[in-house]
Parts: sequence; C-alpha cells; structure tokens
Amino acid sequence: MSAPTTSHAYGVGVMAIIIGASIGVVYYTSFYLPESLAKPSIAEEILVPEGNLIIDIVDGAVTEGNKNYVPNAAIATLSKDNHVIWKNLDSVAHTVTPDKEFKDSYSGDFGSLGVILPGESFEFIFTKPAEIKYHCTPHPWMTGSITVEKNKF
Repeated sequence: MSAPTTSHAYGVGVMAIIIGASIGVVYYTSFYLPESLAKPSIAEEILVPEGNLIIDIVDGAVTEGNKNYVPNAAIATLSKDNHVIWKNLDSVAHTVTPDKEFKDSYSGDFGSLGVILPGESFEFIFTKPAEIKYHCTPHPWMTGSITVEKNKF
C-alpha cells in the first residue's frame, strides 16, 4: 500500500487566497469606505453663515387659497443666510417635500423627515447654489420655492 499523495501547492494556494481576501477587506474597511463616506470640505462661512433665513408656515396655511409658506419664493445667499428654517406656525402638521429630489453633498437629502408638527421646525443648510420647488405632501396646494445663490461679495 502506498500513502496518498497530497499537494502542498494546493494548501499554499488556499492560504494565498485567504490572505489576499483579508488584505482586501482590511483596505476596504480602513481606507476606501471611510474616505468615500466622508463629507466634503466646505468653507466655514458656508457651514456657519451670518444669519438664518426663516420661512414661516403660517396659521391657516392648510386652507386652500390662503398664504402658506412665507416668503413663498425665498432667496438664500451662501455664507449669509443659507441655513434655512421652516417654522410651522399653523395648528396642523405639514411637510417640506421637494418636487424633484435634491441632495446636498454635505447636508444630504433635502426635505423634512415626516411631518413638522405645530410649533416645530425643519432646518437645512444649503452648501451649493440650487433652485428647489417644494410642497406639503398632505396639502399639495401648499407650494413654495427656494433659490440658493452664491455670495456676490
């Protein structure tokens, strides 16, 4: 009887695959993933502007034909008032929902998460120029827009 033959090359090959896969996982989780998820570098004066732009959801906004978002066609300027706050002054919950999806590279997806209850607010920091039309999901006749412009120094 002869002893079965085994190949050390097979074992070495399996070990090389395991080591290679381990290096790939370590690289992906330690270097690639954190870098790809990092927020972009934004100037401090844009992240902390001089002031805020307040948009009121006025009392009675739920009634069709009444004023709703005031100002209705707001203009924000980067580094001046690009931190925008929608305040719900109405007695009914509302939303700020973009007509078309908008994603800011720093702040993420634009739009209130769920409803804005009476007396509460929704805030968003715009870090790049944009023109966005929005509405209230439960009350689609409530519409508004915001234009974010570069500071003209």
